[in-house]
Amino acid sequence: MDFFEAQARARKRTSRLVALFVLAVLGTIAATYGAALLIQGFLGGERDERRYSDDDRYVAAAPALWQPGLFAGVAAGTLAIVGLASLAKWSQFSAGGSAVAASVGGRRIDPHTTDLAERRLLNVVEEMAIASGVPMPAVYLLPDEPAINAFAAGLTTSDAVVAVTRGTMEKLTRDELQGVVAHEFSHILNGDMRLNLRITAVVFGILVLGLAGRGVLWSLRGARFSSSRNGKNGGGIVVVIALAGLALLIIGYVGYFFGRLIQAAVSRQREFLADASGVQFTRNPGGLTGALKKIGGYALGSSLQTSKAAAIGHFFFAQSFRSGFTGLWATHPPLDERIRALDPRFDGKFFAPPEVVDIARESFQTAGFAPGAVRPAPPPPKNAPPAGASGTSFLAAAGTIPADAVANAQLLLDATPARLRAATRTPSEAAALLYALLLDAGTPDLRRRQREIVAARAGADARRLVDEFDPLVLTLTPAHRLPLVQLALPALRQLPPSALAPFLDTLDELVHADGRVSTFEFALQKLLTRSLALGRAPSAAVVQIYSFNAVVSEIAVVLSALAHAASNVDLDAHAAFAAGAAQLKLIAPALAFLPEADASPAALDAALDKLATASLPIKQRTLVAAAEVVGADGRILVAEAELLRAIAATLDVPLPSLVAA
Repeated sequence: MDFFEAQARARKRTSRLVALFVLAVLGTIAATYGAALLIQGFLGGERDERRYSDDDRYVAAAPALWQPGLFAGVAAGTLAIVGLASLAKWSQFSAGGSAVAASVGGRRIDPHTTDLAERRLLNVVEEMAIASGVPMPAVYLLPDEPAINAFAAGLTTSDAVVAVTRGTMEKLTRDELQGVVAHEFSHILNGDMRLNLRITAVVFGILVLGLAGRGVLWSLRGARFSSSRNGKNGGGIVVVIALAGLALLIIGYVGYFFGRLIQAAVSRQREFLADASGVQFTRNPGGLTGALKKIGGYALGSSLQTSKAAAIGHFFFAQSFRSGFTGLWATHPPLDERIRALDPRFDGKFFAPPEVVDIARESFQTAGFAPGAVRPAPPPPKNAPPAGASGTSFLAAAGTIPADAVANAQLLLDATPARLRAATRTPSEAAALLYALLLDAGTPDLRRRQREIVAARAGADARRLVDEFDPLVLTLTPAHRLPLVQLALPALRQLPPSALAPFLDTLDELVHADGRVSTFEFALQKLLTRSLALGRAPSAAVVQIYSFNAVVSEIAVVLSALAHAASNVDLDAHAAFAAGAAQLKLIAPALAFLPEADASPAALDAALDKLATASLPIKQRTLVAAAEVVGADGRILVAEAELLRAIAATLDVPLPSLVAA
């Protein structure tokens, strides 16, 4: 699966979705205009076209079918209502995936939980995050939902959440749970989350007309009606209001009906891709098919109890509500079709739930708490390139999970000291862990000065934690350090604004304590600041630049900085830069190799901030060129991989860790 192709498909689906919903809104306007004509006729037609019958009684003329003024007013009013309602719903979800999870009763799982099932779920999500290069998402539980279901939500990978029902956590084995989580990570990597939120906002905008009509009718439930048209006793006005409310109710729900049809059709197309990607990630079709068979076998299946599930039904792993209209509203393909797409030999038999579960004799393996068999992979030597690795092959892993990546992520996490993993789950300890990661390993005087900086700026408790973590950090290989930063992100997002700025300032002072910035230090700061910024304001991720010519100087800075970092005795920086520039044929003549002083970390930081607002094709070609620079000598070192990952993360492209890849 190609990340950029998947993102392009998501944008095409968005454009198609917008076109379909425009048609639905136009149909709603037409229906509202027709209702306005009927109400106008009820009120007596147009008074300036009056005529008289033979017995001199007044007869109102039938209203003209085309009245530009009336149509303009109806269209403006309908668009205003639908637009404002959609914007309001979008604003509600602009806080990110956590707002979606909270809207259906989700609670965030405590990272320090001692519950075995919750701990197992967190471990599976951590493995998938490390394997994919996605910042560790927050994990939510729907505690009141015994059915088997899950969803991923968010505007960007930095504010994403993974939510599962209690039934998913308790009824699935570890392999099955891993298959479900891999399916949801596919939605994260495919760009489906933002599309899901757009669908929800627009459908709500159309539905609000029906809600308004229902509110009008409800407000008139005690009113007295009269058949008089002149309204002398007010009864006629009440009738008109009631008719208007009824028209809004019918029109709104008709528009909602077709909106939900579009929503369901778009969602069904994506589920087969997410299933296939999930199996590709885990290399274990039995995990995902096992989860689907259990949904088919249990009485509750995947149906949720909350009435709010229907509004975000297209988010879920499986059908979360009973679909009416003979399945036209179904947001997911039938279970047997999904299973056969993964296992053509499926015999149609679903899981048969046992009547009695003998908990006393249940082992950890059968209960699913032990990891599945993985092929062992030795950890890489410090700062040594993996065999056959190159920049282009490393970049090819963007937006996917390479072969054995999940197994290698399990090994990486198992090799990480338990105390350091625990530190990633608490804001204060996560901050101290990052301080410890930045301590200089080779200069005692510098390490002492850095400790003094921590004590002066962050306090004695932070200094104590740094001293505790330091011996453990020294046991880590370079390839294990950035994954720890990934795992710490959810805890660091919980830092209050009053503590966040001092934390970032302390990090910056530690980085510059020796007067230079290493590739790891730059990667850590860039990954951290970008993820925290998007996590707090995910709606800030906007595209403003569509021309390569607008970012020529910024691309030159990126390629030059990488060339200086990747140069060695076998290849000079000029040759590495030229290898990357050759991938950008449209602007290659304008790209100039910069001296190291002009491609400093500060210049690279500013260049990446601007490139973050560029369109996807610009980001794609820039990263292809960057990968050619670091792989110009036919291999990629850990330091080069860290820098490339930092650049990719700034451009919102997830790259897996070097160990996972």
